[in-house]
Amino acid sequence: MKFLVIGESCKDIFVYGDSNRLCPEAPAPVFNPRTYTENGGMSMNVVGNMKSLGVECDIHTNTNWEEVTKTRYVHQNHNYMFLRVDKNDKIKRVNDLKKIDFSKYDMVIISDYNKGFLHEEDIKYISDNHSRVFLDTKKLLNEAWCVNLEFIKINNYEYEKTKHTITNRLKEKLIITMGPEGCMFRGRKYPVPKVEIKDSSGAGDTFLSAFAIKFTETDNVNTAIAYANNCATQVVQKRGVIAYKEER
Repeated sequence: MKFLVIGESCKDIFVYGDSNRLCPEAPAPVFNPRTYTENGGMSMNVVGNMKSLGVECDIHTNTNWEEVTKTRYVHQNHNYMFLRVDKNDKIKRVNDLKKIDFSKYDMVIISDYNKGFLHEEDIKYISDNHSRVFLDTKKLLNEAWCVNLEFIKINNYEYEKTKHTITNRLKEKLIITMGPEGCMFRGRKYPVPKVEIKDSSGAGDTFLSAFAIKFTETDNVNTAIAYANNCATQVVQKRGVIAYKEER
């Protein structure tokens, strides 16, 4: 199997530390950094999950992704986030989709964080040129450009924002993730076990990757959702944005 991920990417940075006092100039904590991690985020995290799960995956993303940063300052003991600082998150629109040979791929995954890289007509072009396209988006949905997508994943918060634009035809394509409650597809709820959640950052990317792989393998939605739920449940029990790794 070979997959293609299209979407904007960034660098996820986590600074872990502690705070023992308030700033004398303002009612704000004084943060003491102790450790630091970084990895590819957004679409790069989708690719990281795909490769970690053992499949071949290409990416079509913004070339300046390492300059686009999300820096989180987190308490090292309590995992409480003090602050997130985003830089350079207005991304130029993709301009070379027509150079892609879509026939090489079993499935195309669109990871659209709505930062400007993909417009609605770009998503329609992709789905017009491949029969299996799975979209994860922050955009308000519209049948005009979503009609040829196979699946659309959004979270419950995103669903509440866009439900007034969703037609019955789009509802058939929709997978709604609901955090610790699991997900919903075609009116059926797929629950997950209760676990201690340390960090939900990037869990949607893990779900997206795992579902795409298992559905391509089995052509069975129920099996794919169960597998994706399990993978996402594992990563939320760990700190930071990480790729899921199966235990051997």
